[in-house]
Amino acid sequence: MPSQDYNDYRREYEAEGLRRQDLALDPWQQFGTWLAQATNACPLDATSMSLATVSACGMPSARIVLMKSYDAQGLVWYTDSRSHKGQDLASNPQASVLFYWQPLERQVRISGKVVMLPDATADAYFQSRPRASQLSAAATAQSQVVSGSAELQTNVHSLDQQTLATQVERPKPWVGYCLQPTHFEFWQGRPSRLHDRFRYQYGADGWAIDRLAP
Repeated sequence: MPSQDYNDYRREYEAEGLRRQDLALDPWQQFGTWLAQATNACPLDATSMSLATVSACGMPSARIVLMKSYDAQGLVWYTDSRSHKGQDLASNPQASVLFYWQPLERQVRISGKVVMLPDATADAYFQSRPRASQLSAAATAQSQVVSGSAELQTNVHSLDQQTLATQVERPKPWVGYCLQPTHFEFWQGRPSRLHDRFRYQYGADGWAIDRLAP
């Protein structure tokens, strides 16, 4: 395969800057402000986040998941614990997520410890999902090898027929996770690559804010 050269593939960032005096003292407040603005600027992808985990042997992996809620305790998403990310978190319960809002030229990185949510919380969210999504989650084991799409469709159809008169029960491996942050970083693109970056770190005296070089 011939070498592919993207050395000249770039664009300029033109957004208004981010100033220290404009930051909220609490990173959750700052995150909420930016998320609200992102919801208006890119409503289809505002809650999409890249989730990075690390396996027991130190191999990192990342994928896009959807944040389903957040509060002062952390960020919440749901997935099958048999998946690659679920196996990573079982052996190394730490993670980092990245939100990228291209129309606003902004990124937010959040890192910390990950805990599993109570079954009752996962049950409640699972029952709020559309039936088709419930069937897909309950009839398939995420990340496991399958023979083809026909197998998946057959499994979903079979479960649908079995549960016509009842609700679809949450499969036990399908769980909720909460990332409890120790670090936030807010990144605002700026001209000439002089991006504005501010890091919040949690310590004995609460949240400390530092500006980072771009």
